Amino acid sequence: MRFLNDTRIEVINPHIQRGHIRHALFDFDGTISLIREGWQGVMIPMMVEILLETPRHESEEELCAVVTEFVDRLTGKQTIYQMIQLCDEMRQRGGEPLAPLEYKWMYLDRLWERIKGRVAGLKSGEIEPAEMMVPGAVPMLEALRDRGVICYLASGTDEGYVLDEAAALGLPPYFAHIYGALDDYQNYSKRMVIERILDENRMSGPELVTFGDGYVEIEDTKSVGGIAVGVASDEANRRGINEWKRERLIQAGADLIIPDFRQHERLLAYLFAED
Repeated sequence: MRFLNDTRIEVINPHIQRGHIRHALFDFDGTISLIREGWQGVMIPMMVEILLETPRHESEEELCAVVTEFVDRLTGKQTIYQMIQLCDEMRQRGGEPLAPLEYKWMYLDRLWERIKGRVAGLKSGEIEPAEMMVPGAVPMLEALRDRGVICYLASGTDEGYVLDEAAALGLPPYFAHIYGALDDYQNYSKRMVIERILDENRMSGPELVTFGDGYVEIEDTKSVGGIAVGVASDEANRRGINEWKRERLIQAGADLIIPDFRQHERLLAYLFAED
């Protein structure tokens, strides 16, 4: 492993086919948007609270460890999968769960209480969009557009929320399409989005680059021969590497690791074989 000279850009796989990129896929939360920063602090306590009501539950501390493990493991997939796991955990402890969608909406209601001020501030102009994004995200999108690269956004967050939050950040003009999760979750996945981009544009793997902070988009991109850039963003501090993300992204097969998009010019020069 090495870093590009005088950068925080870590090259994990130096053997990628550079210089062929025509399309770029971005994850949303944690990769571009920071509106939902801290969502784990909403989901995990809610699930522990629910599991504490089951007949055969462990201690609160033990449940917290159980929930944290599967929430982390399923991060990057649609939210509904974490709720399906919650239902399974309830049954294992003698509980009778509601439908997974019920828990998803319960979580989203609680999360909204945490983030509604951020969204309102963006829409009113009291908060600058740059304050709610991973640093360098917009200059990165502009630089890709200048190179003629077509960009797409795909998120595990519900489509209505993604569209609303992306609009609050001023992002729609940069993307040919914005995809989000559906209640009919079997009809949407990041893998489906990737396959659609490849099929519709009759392109091969190295012509697609994906940027994401979760293992799902990284694994799905590598499975079709694309280039995967892991964004190991520290969402709370907006600077530096989140080591947990970094390790997870490397395990998923990321070709490069970046903390954010501050050094996007150097990154793109490398990806486009201009260096």
